[in-house]
Amino acid sequence: MASSVVAAWEDCDKIDTLFILVCTVICWTIVPTVGIAYSGYTWRRNSLTAALPAVLVISICSIQWFVLGYSLAYGPGNGWFFGSWTAHLFHRDVLSSPVGTIPAILFSEFQLVFEATVCAIAVGGFVERGTIKSCAVFIASWSTFIYCPLAHMVWGGGVLGEELGVLDFAGGTPVHVCSGATATAISLYLSYPLFRSKKSPLRTPTHIRLHRPGNSFFQLVSMIIIWGSWLAFDAGTALALNFQSVMALCVTNLCAASGALTWSVMTFLESGKWSLDATFMGAIAGLVMITPSAGFIDMPTAFFFGVFGAVVCRQALRIKFTKLAHKWRWVDNGDTFATHCVGGVAATVMTGLFARREVAAYGGLDVPGGVVFDGNVRQLWVQIVEVLVGFSWSFFGSWLIIAGIDCIPGLEVLAVDKHIHEGLDFHETEESLGVLVHPEEEDYTPTDKGTIALD
Repeated sequence: MASSVVAAWEDCDKIDTLFILVCTVICWTIVPTVGIAYSGYTWRRNSLTAALPAVLVISICSIQWFVLGYSLAYGPGNGWFFGSWTAHLFHRDVLSSPVGTIPAILFSEFQLVFEATVCAIAVGGFVERGTIKSCAVFIASWSTFIYCPLAHMVWGGGVLGEELGVLDFAGGTPVHVCSGATATAISLYLSYPLFRSKKSPLRTPTHIRLHRPGNSFFQLVSMIIIWGSWLAFDAGTALALNFQSVMALCVTNLCAASGALTWSVMTFLESGKWSLDATFMGAIAGLVMITPSAGFIDMPTAFFFGVFGAVVCRQALRIKFTKLAHKWRWVDNGDTFATHCVGGVAATVMTGLFARREVAAYGGLDVPGGVVFDGNVRQLWVQIVEVLVGFSWSFFGSWLIIAGIDCIPGLEVLAVDKHIHEGLDFHETEESLGVLVHPEEEDYTPTDKGTIALD
């Protein structure tokens, strides 16, 4: 057994293996940093409970992926929606056999980063209203029944990738549309619960008042880490150190930069002040826009992708400020719908328009390209189908999961009114980050029931 493992290891390319190993380590930092970003968005008394789910994601997804997730997403078989339930159960036979030019176990670990990243973004729907214990159960269920099948459909030999031929380099739909649709489903269920949360006399589904970001320094740190780590995220998706991976890194940085500058300048022109929050949101919009196309577009196209993404996502963000949003209890406190869902849809469709066969060939890929440069009109419709399938699978599947969890005694998904009003950190966790808020918000409470004094 040992000799066969060593022999298979000898067949792997050591430079490619080292490259993906480094990318995996760098990309892992994205997962907890998403929690830090949500912590920066939220009211100071919810800051720790906003960050903690991302930490839970690291543990729960790592175990789920080891036990079953990898087999479901990338196991052998010709299933449209699942790989195999048993082939790689408990990572059986996932050792040094090459996947491309790297060991299977390293390929698995790199793909685990994708699942954990998507999950960390998705659970932003729980921010400021959801309970952590129900979130933990949701993470395990969602990663198994929502993410793994969708990853298989797009990348693991399933219906979207193998049968339709979607172009999705690093996850426009499995990463961004999936996480955005999931967070939206969670948020809507918390606004309109059906089961135990609705029947509880201690819980009143309501809208959460808008507020300034609770900690801009957390946003700054998050922007620095996510921006830098996403370069490795997209470059590593090539699974080899070749010119496609180099191009993926470069177009990712340029798209994030043009998105950040566009959003911040638009905010400055409106308010006359520079905003770190605007810069952060623009960078995220740019990273979302480039994800599905990072291996398929050139530098000038990437620049305009960033500008377009910032404009579109900024307009989508305005929804939560409307009277209609308040009336219908629309809560997007992590801005996940505006950036990841809307941006992911735009990015996936734009890939069908502007993907270039020539650029894909930098990594040895033979793809038909998109509409503008290669005249492949069919690709646009393929990308639209991918978006529709990905959104529907993620939104409705996530809604069913959270509704099912809400039926279990003790796992009510909506926090009680008192906890939401006083801040979840004081009731859901042993600690609190204890961050001071902006002076204008000293009297802020999410449900407008008067001031509190717990410090």
